[in-house]
Amino acid sequence: MLIGLISDTHGLIRAEALRALAGVDMILHAGDVGTPEVMTALQHIAPVHAVCGNTDPIRLHLPKAINIELAGVRIHVSHGHEVGSPTPARLAVKYDADVIVYGHTHRPMIKEVGNAVVINPGAAGPRRFDLRPSVALLSLPDRKVRVIELEPWDNQAS
Repeated sequence: MLIGLISDTHGLIRAEALRALAGVDMILHAGDVGTPEVMTALQHIAPVHAVCGNTDPIRLHLPKAINIELAGVRIHVSHGHEVGSPTPARLAVKYDADVIVYGHTHRPMIKEVGNAVVINPGAAGPRRFDLRPSVALLSLPDRKVRVIELEPWDNQAS
């Protein structure tokens, strides 16, 4: 099973993000979705489960967290801001899961903490903090993760 991971779109859905996620079985969005149009675009690829980020409007009606089991793997998704400044260690202490997916920092990261794999797919939306936009792919049940950097490296959707 292949899961697409995306976060911090902030209302921008890049064609490169859609191409990178093509063929996944499901998409998990770790918050700061921004607009309903982002969800619609992603739903054309695969079923989407998204959480509320610290900048998401209430009208999106997104849950604060998702706990789901896929292919025997327990997955927790939240934006990360609920722990203050999110780090893999803070999230692994707070959530009991095999895979923890978060956003907020806009920095892609894959780190094993104890028995958990903690993943931040980076930000797929407008360029911020001189970071290249990215998404990630999670293979289940083996929990292998690959971050995919997106082009162009600017604020424009293509």
